[in-house]
Amino acid sequence: MYSEKVMDHFRNPRNVGRIENADGVGQVGNPICGDVMTIYLKIEDGIIKDAKFETFGCGAAIATSSIATELIKGKTLQEALKVTNRVVVEALDGLPKNKIHCSVLAEEAIKKAIEDYLQRKEASKNAE
Repeated sequence: MYSEKVMDHFRNPRNVGRIENADGVGQVGNPICGDVMTIYLKIEDGIIKDAKFETFGCGAAIATSSIATELIKGKTLQEALKVTNRVVVEALDGLPKNKIHCSVLAEEAIKKAIEDYLQRKEASKNAE
């Protein structure tokens, strides 16, 4: 079953929503279960100042999105890249085996959002 932390983040998700003019956006999905997760980042001086998410999926997908955004806020990009699905699972005091894929989505969404940020930064540097 779900831990109290999973239930808390499912019932009271933190950082729900979209960041207008986000510096990085990462969207991932699982075609088997249908979960879709989007993470938005606001980054200043290499620090993640804000992180929000929009997730369409089950309670575990919402809980992993919520805790993932909590875990990366205030961190450098390098620190955020170390937030693996295991870190997400541990922060939630565990997930049922059949819901581990939700934590993988969270890890992938973080990485895609950071990758998007770095690509945008490189493109703007090349445009100068």
